[in-house]
Amino acid sequence: MKQFLLILSLVLITTAFTANTSLGEFHDTTNTNKTTISKALKMPHNSYVTLQGNIIKQISEDKYLFKDATGTITVEIDNDKWQNQNVNTKDKLELKGEIEKDLKGTKLDVDTVTIIK
Repeated sequence: MKQFLLILSLVLITTAFTANTSLGEFHDTTNTNKTTISKALKMPHNSYVTLQGNIIKQISEDKYLFKDATGTITVEIDNDKWQNQNVNTKDKLELKGEIEKDLKGTKLDVDTVTIIK
């Protein structure tokens, strides 16, 4: 009986874990939500947005402080997302990515970086 309960517990734990683990998902990047930082900060986790503004400061290797007229947000831009573009604080950028919320706060995980001319 104890073995049965142990096996049943393991099966339930495994099932619960795999049900909450995502292997990937689709993001409709053609219909991104163009918005402001102040509105993006209020959006739910995993919202896909487009923001326009400037990077004003590098926080760490891949994290930056991004600003528009309504506020600032931390953005995470992996090296492969720069697409060989050189950017400075004066360049106006369009960032597309996913809002991520956790205990540390809200950030934008950037998928594309475009310099606006």
